[in-house]
Amino acid sequence: MLGAAAVSRSAFAQPAKFPSGRVTIVVPFPAGAATDISARIYAERLSALWGQPVVVDNKGGGNGIPAAESVARAKPDGLTLFATSTMTQAVNPAIYDKLPYDPIQSFEAITRMGTSPFVLLVDKNSPINTAAELTAKLKAEPGKHNYGAGALPARVASELYKLAAGVDVTYVGYKSNPQAIPDVQSGLLTFMMIDTVNAKVAMDRGALKGLFVTDGERYAAVPDMPTAAEAGYPDVLLTTWTGYYAPKGTPREIVDGINADIAKVAAMPEVLERLAAIGGVPKLMSPAEFAAFTASEKERWGKIIHRANIKVE
Repeated sequence: MLGAAAVSRSAFAQPAKFPSGRVTIVVPFPAGAATDISARIYAERLSALWGQPVVVDNKGGGNGIPAAESVARAKPDGLTLFATSTMTQAVNPAIYDKLPYDPIQSFEAITRMGTSPFVLLVDKNSPINTAAELTAKLKAEPGKHNYGAGALPARVASELYKLAAGVDVTYVGYKSNPQAIPDVQSGLLTFMMIDTVNAKVAMDRGALKGLFVTDGERYAAVPDMPTAAEAGYPDVLLTTWTGYYAPKGTPREIVDGINADIAKVAAMPEVLERLAAIGGVPKLMSPAEFAAFTASEKERWGKIIHRANIKVE
């Protein structure tokens, strides 16, 4: 299913290959972030499938570097997994001159989990209702407005909008994207751009409203919201993604077994329903496909970041 390797669960029935004990899924974001929400949905079902505890360990902060390093240094026995995003595997390598891990060489790719475009958001009660109106306001008051981001991919998306719109706006950093939402509501931030999962949560509870989505097609959960191209910004086309990795050297049988079991969980109706509720759709890959995808995304995001001249403060 969805390109996942068809491997039996026998790999998990052999303690020498897959030790018994607690499986830890390290997430480089605080609780409540999109990757964390998805990881918890899968952890619950994987625990039942494997008959052993599966816990989520949130190691937020530092743009995911501490979390990635901890997994890269972990024992490659299948008991430590990395549920991460574009940030650690494709964005960090383009921003930092030196990292304590290599997004390709330090990990075994297991599967991509899903993809997500970004949504340009303003306060629900703002008089601004279109991207054109937002751009006009920002151009009329250069340097007087802020935008927020709690993850590097969200910042990259915002910088792409800034480039396309030709506006002067100040970046304000947060530990996670959800933490910036109250400041959009209060007026400290004029706008923000976040993934569709967190954007849908914010829109559903009446906190923010979306002006466009950075995809070639309209966002199914909010069909009335235009694409960036429809809103007049065809160059603001960007999609982030999440995926699972294991430490380098994790046996192929274990990697393939985890891939197959994630595919089983992703096919469960109750899991699909819970993911759909937050705007998520499984888009899995085989380990080989995901390894190649990671390498290509590292190159693609690197070009975007260099074009936007994004630097770490």
